[in-house]
Amino acid sequence: MDPNFLGRIADGMEQGVLVWDHDGLCTMYTDRVLDVLELRPTDIWVGISRTDFLSGAIIRGELDQAAVDKTQERFARKTPFQFDRHLRSGRIVSTAARPMGDGGYVVTFTDVTQQRRESADLDEAKRASELAQAQVLETLENEKARQQEASMLAELGEWLQTCKSLDELYVVLKEFMQQLMPDSCGELYIYSNSRDVLDGAVYWGTAEIHDHIKADACWALRRGRNYSLSQDKISFECPHVQEQNAPSSGDYICVPIIAHGDTVGLLHIQFQVTQTDKLGVRNPHKFAAQCGELISLAIANVKLRDELHHQSTRDPLTGLFNRRHFLESMRNELKLQERRGGSFGVISFDADKFKSFNDNHGHDAGDMILRAISEAMNTLFSADEVLCRYGGEEFTVLLPAATRKDTIRAAEALRAKVQEISIAYAGRTLPTVTISCGVASFPQDGTQIQDILKSADDALYLAKHEGRNRVVDSSKLQAGQIKVV
Repeated sequence: MDPNFLGRIADGMEQGVLVWDHDGLCTMYTDRVLDVLELRPTDIWVGISRTDFLSGAIIRGELDQAAVDKTQERFARKTPFQFDRHLRSGRIVSTAARPMGDGGYVVTFTDVTQQRRESADLDEAKRASELAQAQVLETLENEKARQQEASMLAELGEWLQTCKSLDELYVVLKEFMQQLMPDSCGELYIYSNSRDVLDGAVYWGTAEIHDHIKADACWALRRGRNYSLSQDKISFECPHVQEQNAPSSGDYICVPIIAHGDTVGLLHIQFQVTQTDKLGVRNPHKFAAQCGELISLAIANVKLRDELHHQSTRDPLTGLFNRRHFLESMRNELKLQERRGGSFGVISFDADKFKSFNDNHGHDAGDMILRAISEAMNTLFSADEVLCRYGGEEFTVLLPAATRKDTIRAAEALRAKVQEISIAYAGRTLPTVTISCGVASFPQDGTQIQDILKSADDALYLAKHEGRNRVVDSSKLQAGQIKVV
């Protein structure tokens, strides 16, 4: 065989080949080593020691001292190994060493620049794909959470808007907030009529609600906008929270409740944790603020409904119910007592000689008398009775489930109460006001509203006829003691 045959084969290989003997001296290398490692003929020769060759690699910037030390350790272990050299030109050369039976090593040098770049590009493309996929998943999760939040808020808003009273609203709010934000506790306060304090209306969770808090005890009410206490920013605890005598267990938010441009209350929500992942709420503070907006709208709606109802059912001068509401209430009571086989009473009365009083003292004084009579009625009767200004100086009272005796006693008490009224007007005390009352009952005076009211009115006229300032029972009419035309 041609002795140079193996050498020609080695020179024709893509890789450069270098052989070290057991003493670490070069015994053979191919010309391809010079090309792959970008060496000069003076950088390598047969007989060069491995130590000198590696030192040259440090000088050329292919390896550092730590890499050389690690390479020498690998040679000493007599095991195969591989590493990359990064040439100054930017090319990457894979160095692979395998031990031989005589204790030497054969080392191959392969230009892998293109493979490494393609691999790097592939890795970068893979990372970009994974990042894009993660962003898509995050977007989908955010959209899912947003839709879930919107659904929860829509359901809360629907329930709140259908509440007919504040008491109903409080019940709905408590139930929903316990479900929507289970990792929170909170309270709702509503301004009192005097506007000097806010009354505790409803709470949920482990909150300790105050009976009252001062308007200046909350930073949100002072500043006129939402206020959050957060651990990651400069903030100060509200006095009303400090007064609860309990350590702060987390961030909280205070939301002013505004109805028709007027601040009517305060929503305070404290978070036990910063996330409510169970329900997908992304930002508890923002979600709580949105709940506050819905509560504001609902309270405004209830107050508007109450105001319209008040205007449609109340007398503007006295605040008593008007005739329309009284007749509706009487119809309902009549149907109820017909089913039950029960009774109810009606008192019809007016102020004695009221026209003369107006003529002598003026209409303003007359209005004061009417308001004083209404105040006496409100003081004497409970919320069960229906108190009405029927028209002018005429008043009526519906006493649900009352007997005739109950109605007569109530009329006598009212007459005495009005007679005690003392009113100062224009620097002097007005004359004593008296009333004449007529009493009628269901079913004794009929089973139709007009019959019962006529009996009460006829009894009233009889009281006038008998000298005023007295109570007359309609049974006197039925007994034929006097005929009222």
